Amino acid sequence: MSGGTPDQQAAEADRDAVLAANQALYEALETGDLEAVEQAWLGAGEADDKGGVVCVHPGWPVLRGRAQVTRSYMLIMMNTEYIQFFLTDVEAEVQGDVALVTCTENILSGGEAEEEGELGPLVGGKVVSTNLFRRTGDGWKLWSHHGSPVLTSGDDEDED
Repeated sequence: MSGGTPDQQAAEADRDAVLAANQALYEALETGDLEAVEQAWLGAGEADDKGGVVCVHPGWPVLRGRAQVTRSYMLIMMNTEYIQFFLTDVEAEVQGDVALVTCTENILSGGEAEEEGELGPLVGGKVVSTNLFRRTGDGWKLWSHHGSPVLTSGDDEDED
């Protein structure tokens, strides 16, 4: 960080910290580290009433509370042989103790293998996500995640 007022420098530091927290979530998912995924989310004492954290995976109902959210990630990890996220269009905005990150998750995942010990076919997909973070004593923590699938037909250019 060079130049700028102390306020601008602090805002840039906050933005960088939020982006790092966002990236840490996706890295934890890629490595199948459920403990790190749990650490990315607000703790029980940090969230508001009515379930605290909120998560919407593409095609899933709204999940409220740490237990439901943690269970969802556990199920995803148990049923996914391989997953890798290539984040694009990443934008972050910080307003006080709340930060909003939007991004496109370009997802590469491995399907079920035909033979034991082999990696199954790779499948790609795109999800647009909104991740809402709150500042805590332990840094920026995820408060809400909403992922929506990007449906593309590939015929868009032919339609005039």
